[in-house]
Amino acid sequence: MPLYDLVLMLKPKVERAAMAELISRLGKRVYSLNGVITDIKSFGNVHTAYGIKKLDGRYYQGQMMQMTMMVTPTFPKELEYLNKDDRLLRWLLVKSRNTTYGVDFVSESEAKGSLYSKYTKGSWFEDGDDEYDDDADGYEVEESIEVETKEENKNAS
Repeated sequence: MPLYDLVLMLKPKVERAAMAELISRLGKRVYSLNGVITDIKSFGNVHTAYGIKKLDGRYYQGQMMQMTMMVTPTFPKELEYLNKDDRLLRWLLVKSRNTTYGVDFVSESEAKGSLYSKYTKGSWFEDGDDEYDDDADGYEVEESIEVETKEENKNAS
């Protein structure tokens, strides 16, 4: 099941009980399709970049909420009833692409060539280049710079 983010912008005067009722109604719809709600966030009152015109006036701020859920791809068609809800100013459903979750993420075939397969078999600090130490070159350069500056100081005197 793909991961979706549903962002809701409610009118600023909507009470908490009405918000909870709307969220619970959405949650029941998700669970009826065998989906899972993974996160619910409330961002509080947010000022909009422009006025949102509705039948009862123009709104320059609203209460923003975000629901993250895993549901079937038929779910977006189920949300058309939100257009008729007078408590909402706007809503947006965003589908996350190219993401894998659960047991599929840990399988060897999916993780081949990724960071997961690179660092699961050994230590984070093993490179295989233990014979070459690049720090030694740095010290030689610093010593040669010091010798050159001493010679320049002797010549200047």
